[in-house]
Amino acid sequence: MEQRHGGLYDRGSADSYYGRPRRPHYFVGATYTSAEVTELTTEQIAEYNRGYDDNERNGDKKDWG
Repeated sequence: MEQRHGGLYDRGSADSYYGRPRRPHYFVGATYTSAEVTELTTEQIAEYNRGYDDNERNGDKKDWG
């Protein structure tokens, strides 16, 4: 499992943290400043979902208040 910033696991956990819906993707390099990849393999989607689900279980959410 790769947990680099901008990677699949990171993007899944960030989407959960910010209350965004699932949208499997990752960035080739730095988040938002490199190419975004959205055409993924089944394994890549599973990695994104692991990040999303782990964060959902941990309950770590952005406090917008």
